[in-house]
Amino acid sequence: MCFTSPFMTLADFDFHLPDDRIALRPASPRDSARLLLVEPGAPLRDLQVRDLPGLLRAGDVLVVNDTRVIPARLKGFRLRGESRIAVEATLHQQRSGHVWTAFMRPGKKLAVGDRLVFGETDDRACLLGRLDATVEAKGDGGEVTIAFDLSGPDLVVAIAERGVMPLPPYIAAKRPVDAQDRADYQTVYAAEDGSVAAPTAGLHFTQDLLERLADMGVTVERVTLHVGAGTFLPVKTEDLANHHMHAEWGEVDAATAQRLNAARAAGGRIVCVGTTSLRLLESAAGEDGRVRPFSAETAIFITPGYRFRAVDGLMTNFHLPKSTLFMLVSAFAGLPVMRTAYAHAIETGYRFYSYGDASLLWRAA
Repeated sequence: MCFTSPFMTLADFDFHLPDDRIALRPASPRDSARLLLVEPGAPLRDLQVRDLPGLLRAGDVLVVNDTRVIPARLKGFRLRGESRIAVEATLHQQRSGHVWTAFMRPGKKLAVGDRLVFGETDDRACLLGRLDATVEAKGDGGEVTIAFDLSGPDLVVAIAERGVMPLPPYIAAKRPVDAQDRADYQTVYAAEDGSVAAPTAGLHFTQDLLERLADMGVTVERVTLHVGAGTFLPVKTEDLANHHMHAEWGEVDAATAQRLNAARAAGGRIVCVGTTSLRLLESAAGEDGRVRPFSAETAIFITPGYRFRAVDGLMTNFHLPKSTLFMLVSAFAGLPVMRTAYAHAIETGYRFYSYGDASLLWRAA
């Protein structure tokens, strides 16, 4: 699903980001991260995430994505007869109890029917420790479909034992993944296994902050959208109408949808924590702005010109130049506004990307 302005091109969303603005570790404590407040017609304000309760009011609703990141990066070998080469898989999307699509390196050296062995291949004592698979298909977009020999809970355990946290490439290229990332790259309310990338705006929340928000009458509602590795893929076409978004599975249950609609009808504002929860709510909303129950894949692509239906505010991190996420925030708050906000953030030392600082955006009229 694509909503693009015919006058927008990829170059409209480019900007220069100094390399030293990319955060390699999160702020500690989490809610000490900086927060840039962006309001229509008002000056930018430099705050901290812990100031969030003062920016909301009783009756508002924060919508968080409770997906849980799995250790989805697996190293191993491709076996074909006597031939054995090293491979790496980043799991992308689960298709069934034992079948996943993945981005694999080197993908060109894989063929349908190849056997894959992940982890320590000389340890055959424990069958649960084995993580073997077969290449089932190769897609045009660089995705490989792999069928694991294990399934269900056994597969979940084996991936957890063998895999590492799938840090974004702009972090993983600068330092190795370590044990601290198992905690850092997970929200405090993560509950539903399935993502291969974190809903990073949620990384700023602490239990104390959530309690302070509840005490002042702000409700937190949970939805689930499993983030795929496609979120890091670059836009390669100058004409945005030709860009293909990877689908991600999400769910808004009936009770949550009812509470969101009731809160908005009573004058409360719906504030999404992260672009993932926003994309999910907009996928679930009808033309009348009411959120319907939703349990399906979404490939919604939002750029300036899109009419938002269900969301009033958005808390989000700072995104890559020419990325679909920068396009989304530009649609939400206005491209000129976001250009100004990002220029301010760069000039004043805000930290960018997954482990970086945050912004709170109120929707442009």
